[in-house]
Amino acid sequence: MNGGLAALRQKDYENGHVEIPALPVPGGCVMSATSASAPPPPAAAGEVAHLSFEEALAELERIVRGLESGQQKLEEAITAFERGSRLRAHCEAKLAEAETRIQAIVERADGALGTRTMDERL
Repeated sequence: MNGGLAALRQKDYENGHVEIPALPVPGGCVMSATSASAPPPPAAAGEVAHLSFEEALAELERIVRGLESGQQKLEEAITAFERGSRLRAHCEAKLAEAETRIQAIVERADGALGTRTMDERL
């Protein structure tokens, strides 16, 4: 995905589609967000928890470009892939959180926008 978050088109937001780049696995395979087999360990996930969605996505894109270049040593590529997996999971969690918040916005009878309470969501 070239250009980072700025490259996302408005219609992608309107359609609820935000593309999280696939991670090329050292050795030529590709791991996409839908082909991930296991979530990252909880301790490792904490190191990206402080990042905003935009920061995590930008770092993930840099990692993907580095892995796609094929110029990294195997150990560096594996470390980068592991970090990328954590970043991908973080981005997916941030998007799910945003989707939940957006779905909670409702239009009141008077036309004003508000949010649903937790009880109304259940």
